[in-house]
Amino acid sequence: MHKLYSKADALSREVIGAAIEVHRDKGPGLLESIYEWCLSMELELRGHTVETQRLVVVQYKQFERQDPLRFDLLVDGCLLVEVKAVETVPPISKAQLLSYMKLLDIPLGLVINFNTMKLTDGLSRLILPGANGE
Repeated sequence: MHKLYSKADALSREVIGAAIEVHRDKGPGLLESIYEWCLSMELELRGHTVETQRLVVVQYKQFERQDPLRFDLLVDGCLLVEVKAVETVPPISKAQLLSYMKLLDIPLGLVINFNTMKLTDGLSRLILPGANGE
């Protein structure tokens, strides 16, 4: 099991609650950047640390380099959140989140699509392969 999995698993419920709070306040139909900012503020109000960029070491064969990796939200250093406001979340969004999770060694990720009448219909939970011990 990944060392951060239990923390991320518990945190995911709180992040979903914060997203529901934002969705109740703003409703569907706004830009992703607005939801991302509101969710970030809600999580900070709840005492969490939120990052939107981190330097990562990318390795390819015998080569490596550092690059800034931009992502929507990294909460408390253990849960990645991809914020969407689209009719249907394209599969590439989930693939991108999984790639970011691998690069950052983050065990759990959420895709939250705010463009739904009921926010829970727009949630996807992704687990880094092997992170939950399965």
